Amino acid sequence: MKFLVVDDSSTMRRILINTLNKLGYQDVVEAANGREGLERLAANQVDVIITDWNMPEMTGIEFIRSVRSNGTYTKLPVLMVTTNAAKDDIVEALRAGINSYVVKPFTPDTIKQKIEAILAH
Repeated sequence: MKFLVVDDSSTMRRILINTLNKLGYQDVVEAANGREGLERLAANQVDVIITDWNMPEMTGIEFIRSVRSNGTYTKLPVLMVTTNAAKDDIVEALRAGINSYVVKPFTPDTIKQKIEAILAH
């Protein structure tokens, strides 16, 4: 199973990748923003996307809308991991097409539960 981790913070990407590795997911591609995320998605067969919201060049919401506008990726599981905790933000992200939402900071258990839940659907 291959993951695409999109976050402008290299530290957060490393934390997420280390968390995924500990959960048994070794195949991870990373991107620093939504535009780079779209490039990585086009070049790789990805099974799950984990993305931040607040990024330069292309936000996570813009990225997800772009992903969902491509018929190939309408069913691709997407987990948003962000500091945006307001109810309106969560609703906006769900409308954009994410499958689940995690507010930073998070625990590895939270990531594990969210991944298992979106893969079960």
